Amino acid sequence: MAYERRIEPRATGWRSFAWAGGVFDTARRPYTEAVEGTILIPHHLVLVTLAGGARHQEVVSSCGHRYVGSDRLGAVSFVPADCERRLRLRGVESEWASISLDPALLQDEVFDPAGRSLDGAAFTNQEAPFLAGMVAEAARLAAAEGGLDRTYGEAMSWALAHHLVRRYGHAAPDDGPRRWALPPWRLRRIADYVDAHLDAEIRIADLAGLVGLSPGRLHRAFRETTGRTPLAFINERRIRLAMRLLETDGGSMAEIALRCGFVSPSHFARVFRGVAGMTPSRYRAVNGAGPAA
Repeated sequence: MAYERRIEPRATGWRSFAWAGGVFDTARRPYTEAVEGTILIPHHLVLVTLAGGARHQEVVSSCGHRYVGSDRLGAVSFVPADCERRLRLRGVESEWASISLDPALLQDEVFDPAGRSLDGAAFTNQEAPFLAGMVAEAARLAAAEGGLDRTYGEAMSWALAHHLVRRYGHAAPDDGPRRWALPPWRLRRIADYVDAHLDAEIRIADLAGLVGLSPGRLHRAFRETTGRTPLAFINERRIRLAMRLLETDGGSMAEIALRCGFVSPSHFARVFRGVAGMTPSRYRAVNGAGPAA
């Protein structure tokens, strides 16, 4: 399987976080007059310029795409899997981030794969607010929390893959609706598994295997059955446990965050506020035990 991601001179401060089906990368480049390199990877790649840019950029791709112009703040580029992308930049000073996606994410019935493909969908420096916003938010969370929660990463991958194939893929005519509802036994099995593993990493792929579905099918079916995503369901269960602990336990916020499966106290506080409408410390002051002595 061919893999080359070589851009010289290499950017600084490179950080990378991986999960099932995807990888997030980010780095900075101080002012450099000339940059050249090649990208050829077996994954679909979304690139976003988070800050700065380049005075001049030339791109030549094996899938037929060409681009000559500048690179600017907020610009989005897409490189399909196994499409070689050669680039030259002049007058570069930037910060960038990317998300790579396993093509297997798109080979699931949730995407109607028989008539959908991202072959030939390469583009450079387009306005794509959804893609730019998603990658920028991942960069913000990675910087604020020192990493990316893997369950969050998996959910983000499915949303990103769905958007890419619907927005840029070649779609076949719709051949009718499908039935996506999950039967009660599957929901119970998922809920029991989640409740038993709240203090550990919970992967969407593991939940899917538990009930005999692909991850993509589970994501679609779970949302259509319950009105929320698997990630939202997991977070709600984690926050329910956290509420019980805040009401009865005098442990620190860091201890409770860890017992509820959160990667950091800041991640815990953000999710708690989104579910409960207040911070964990406020919830404890109103409802529960005081902090440990």
